[in-house]
Amino acid sequence: MKTLTKIIATSAAVVALFFTTNVNAQSRKLGIGVNVGAGTNDAYGLAIGGDLRYQFDVDKQLSIPVTAGYTHLVGKDIDGTNLKFSDYGYIPVKVGAKYFFDTTGSGLYGLAEVGAGFGITPSNAGTGFIYSPAIGYSWSNGIDLSAKYEGNTAKPDFAVNPQGWFGIRLAYGFSL
Repeated sequence: MKTLTKIIATSAAVVALFFTTNVNAQSRKLGIGVNVGAGTNDAYGLAIGGDLRYQFDVDKQLSIPVTAGYTHLVGKDIDGTNLKFSDYGYIPVKVGAKYFFDTTGSGLYGLAEVGAGFGITPSNAGTGFIYSPAIGYSWSNGIDLSAKYEGNTAKPDFAVNPQGWFGIRLAYGFSL
């Protein structure tokens, strides 16, 4: 699985490089976001993190985002047992497609991203494949709010595979 994850991460970097060199005439945006959510299995509760998103606007309705940040999942104690899951921290690096349903380039949108999650804690966290669909709303003043799911195939400690969380992302974006 590690080889597949490296191939996907490398592919994402190549796609990002392609768009940086070929979309110079189009607009680019940088967004800073905060993510908060809840784990989707018995191993993790709170999910919290932050990210930077560099977005290439192909046209008014289609954008190519490249996102990187840090996500921390808080481990749970399993009631009635001596089992405590360790906290899990990872760096997600993703590339995707963002489609605005309005021709103005703001308003309601759908987003799909894929990439790699590089485990930081615990020490045996490893690297996993990341997939993240979202639906959101972007205002013309730069505020962006979305509901998202982020799945990660990494298997730290003895946790349930795959890891995942549902949550919200609140961000502010500005043009470069």
